[in-house]
Amino acid sequence: MNFELTEQQKVVRTSVRKFAEEVLGPNAPIVDKEAKFSWETKKELEKINAWGISIPEKYGGSGLDSICNSIVIEELARVCASTALTVTVHNSVAAYPIYKFGTEYQKEKFLVELATGKKLGAFSLSEANAGSDVSATETIATQDGDEFVVNGSKIYVTNGGVADISLVGAKYVSENNDKGFAILIMEKDMLGYEIGEPEDKMGMRGSSTTALYFDGVRVPKENILGSLREGFKVAMHSLDAGRIGIAAQALGIAQAAFEMSADYSLHRVQFGRPISKFQGVSFKIAEIATKIENARFLTYRAAWLRDQGKSFTKEAAMCKYYASMIGREVCQEALQIYGGYGYSKDLPLERFYRDVKITEIYEGTNEIMKAIISRQVLQNL
Repeated sequence: MNFELTEQQKVVRTSVRKFAEEVLGPNAPIVDKEAKFSWETKKELEKINAWGISIPEKYGGSGLDSICNSIVIEELARVCASTALTVTVHNSVAAYPIYKFGTEYQKEKFLVELATGKKLGAFSLSEANAGSDVSATETIATQDGDEFVVNGSKIYVTNGGVADISLVGAKYVSENNDKGFAILIMEKDMLGYEIGEPEDKMGMRGSSTTALYFDGVRVPKENILGSLREGFKVAMHSLDAGRIGIAAQALGIAQAAFEMSADYSLHRVQFGRPISKFQGVSFKIAEIATKIENARFLTYRAAWLRDQGKSFTKEAAMCKYYASMIGREVCQEALQIYGGYGYSKDLPLERFYRDVKITEIYEGTNEIMKAIISRQVLQNL
């Protein structure tokens, strides 16, 4: 087993870190305070091909592997988690599913514009009465000739207010009364497609989160992703990929909090010596450094398995569960090391703390991750 990054992966980390610190860094607190998506940042991200990280160059992407994808998200989140969230959702659960399951027509029509950043993507499953339980979906797509008529709504859609293209999960009824669950590629300019007001959130405030409403939206049957009977499979596989991105995001936030607190411990003097010399602080540093390394190995291994074409459902759930959990713990301990200073909005620690919490909730709560992990483990005994 080789635990070293390739030269390409090292170059990606160096270049994206430089970009994040120089371009995202100055605006990160402003984006959080104003709670607005930054279109200027979107344009800057186009310059580093961040909108099609793992999409082949044939379709306008960078053609990088999944570990590079994780590194990009990690480095963006280390500086601005809101930006990292926009990027990972667009890549992992909007562009990637179209590449993985889409027809050549769908790739030419939708994927190229997504991969180049000309259009932004979203993925919407959650409803008022259907969160973890996808079978409770109430959005209905009824076939009418060569189209499906969609009625219903979605909530908490990441990128919902800025996405041009959204993958929407819906129960369907075909002309022969066949029923099931499908993923439809929908466009915001379709008649009857409406975007709700932005959610006022605790964290990730620079990421657009809205409801979506569908009132008789007519979707061509050519926009069904995969086959009608593959909808649940498409959704679950897409979420597996997305969970690696969420793990990388939590990892980046944790890394930022750790670096700040470790450096502070070396310079904050109490009782005549740096607080890093006190066991109570030094042990915290040791514990959070170890947890971050564990989370990184879990995340990169899941990404590696994905690149090898192997099953990664269990590993995606593991890295998402663990990285998000330790992300919150690291931010809490980092804030504790800073004491009262860490509680002030003058420092980004309180933003890290607010941002990281949601990683334990979206794209499958950590309770659902545990259920997936246990099911995968037990069925293979």
